[in-house]
Amino acid sequence: MGRIHVLPEHVANKIAAGEVVERPASVVKELLENSLDAGSTRVKIQVEAGGKKLIQITDDGCGMVRDDALLAFERHATSKIKNAEDLLNIATLGFRGEALPSIASVSRLRLETRASDQDSGTIVEIAGGKIFRVDEAGLPTGTSITIRDLFFNTPARKKFLKAESTELSHIASLVTHYALAHPDKHFELHSATNAMLVAPPVASYRERVYQVFGKDVLDQLISVAAELPLAHIGLPQPPPWLREKQEDSTPADPGNLRLHGFISKPEIQKLNRNSIYTFVNGRLIRDRLIQHALTDAYRNILPPTVFPVVLLFLEMPNAEVDVNVHPSKTEVRFRQQTVIHDFLRDSVRAALMKARPVPQFVTEIRAHPTAGLSLTPGARAASAEASAWQTISGATAPDIFALQAPLQPVVAERFHFSESIAVEANAAIPVAQFPRQTFGGAQHPGADHCAPAMEDAEPGDAGVPVLSSLKPLGQLRDSFILAVNPEGLWIIDQHVAHERVLFEKVLRQRAQQQVESQRLLMPIVIEITPAQQAVFAEISEELRKNGFEAEPFGTRSIAISVAPAGVEAGDVEHMLHELLEQFAREDQALNLEQIRGRIAASIACHAAIKVNMPLEQNKMEWLLGELANTECPMSCPHGRPVVLRYSIKDIQRAFKRT
Repeated sequence: MGRIHVLPEHVANKIAAGEVVERPASVVKELLENSLDAGSTRVKIQVEAGGKKLIQITDDGCGMVRDDALLAFERHATSKIKNAEDLLNIATLGFRGEALPSIASVSRLRLETRASDQDSGTIVEIAGGKIFRVDEAGLPTGTSITIRDLFFNTPARKKFLKAESTELSHIASLVTHYALAHPDKHFELHSATNAMLVAPPVASYRERVYQVFGKDVLDQLISVAAELPLAHIGLPQPPPWLREKQEDSTPADPGNLRLHGFISKPEIQKLNRNSIYTFVNGRLIRDRLIQHALTDAYRNILPPTVFPVVLLFLEMPNAEVDVNVHPSKTEVRFRQQTVIHDFLRDSVRAALMKARPVPQFVTEIRAHPTAGLSLTPGARAASAEASAWQTISGATAPDIFALQAPLQPVVAERFHFSESIAVEANAAIPVAQFPRQTFGGAQHPGADHCAPAMEDAEPGDAGVPVLSSLKPLGQLRDSFILAVNPEGLWIIDQHVAHERVLFEKVLRQRAQQQVESQRLLMPIVIEITPAQQAVFAEISEELRKNGFEAEPFGTRSIAISVAPAGVEAGDVEHMLHELLEQFAREDQALNLEQIRGRIAASIACHAAIKVNMPLEQNKMEWLLGELANTECPMSCPHGRPVVLRYSIKDIQRAFKRT
């Protein structure tokens, strides 16, 4: 007798459930995507015990007739594709036909549905994958699916679920971000008797962010909008096709790549990637290619160990992306990976360079009760709901936009957005000191790091640096320059300010092949490891073009006879060791631009004015003038802020003059 046999259907369904249904949030995701595919304009989600006891999703979509309602629970039964060719052009969020049978196999499920052209609807009840009731009933148009006792028949899976508050936080995060991705639809999320999210339709993505998170969060974000005609792929860099578009302007050509959304200013720094949300054709995904493109975009703006807040929507022809690479559909594969990577990187980078945000002294920020949406549990809410709202407000992972919750729930049923709306934040007042710059509990690292600047805004606009108008008053501990202008009080880190100036100077000289260098009185011989020796062989030519003359000297040694101008002889050995060690630690191959940037940053760091160095008035004026002429004056090449501003408004508030 043979050993190979076909698995029973109920076993196959449970295996599929293990791939599709990881936790209650996975159920919400699959059912929510089905509702959106059905053309729903209103979606209501009700959960209990973090989704362990109850998940109910009700929509006003197209609904199903009786036969379709029964077929929907067969494996790989779907209305969204018909043949293999359709897999190359998927336009819906769901298509595999695995979600409903997989969910039904590990829960007690009740389906209520009616198609718009039917006089009556259908009720189907299933427990553990077995249908035990099918009835006809009078129902409203649309579909309602109720899931009870998730994993009741697979206790081993149920045991691995987290606390109710954790599971609820994942659901809240998921629903919130799908609400952000579909501003034209109405979303509601309720837990027990508390409304966690009520988001009526609005006209644009910007209005949705304002509606859900309030003005304070919106002010911390930078808009991104760019479009790439596919016919222009292959043009030389820098890409001439990168043209900025106003958000929600005329629709993009359906054959183009289009990017829009929001990214955070450099002073907002997260310790993990949990605040990065990207959508491809309306689908929430986690993709390494996109993560790498975003890291590249923030290179030399953020420190390498911190991450931005990102909410981006990438739209492209369906044939350009394969979404059928994982059962949960959170991973995708792009047909032209290099094009997507570079388009995303260049678009985000261009938005950062144009906005040039200024790091400011951040006081405690609370969303205004009339600006933020109804996301908070009330005073009598259970601890699970309270913890889940802390997650939405940034206190626990998965992080979103790191603001404290409004003090009372507010439902924005008649919300109207206007660019002229002025909402004052209830900010805590700093007492006789400048607080350390924080956002959502994450502090800037103490190492030498830095951020960008601002061109096209009018003087006096919030966050617009007018560095050329700064008048230095003096130094603080011979390390920080204090300066003033009509916008307020500025503090400039003299070391990283000079570092930014020198960094851009070295890059310009390298491009013109005119890097200044100095010959050492005696060659410096340094010992290197085998790994460093391999790195040196790879970057030696670029080192030479940046002012070094170094060659192998023996088996494991390098002799340096010429070094970049401005770097003291005592720093040359340390700088080269530092560079070789950095490159040796890289997991991925570095491109030439990254190598140039790191070498230039290292040269600038070692040649810059040091801390604890007294500066005369004319030297401070010269430094501020040079800084104002740089492309990215608000951060050093490693991501640390160069300047901090304490605005007139903040000063007036501190003295109770507002």
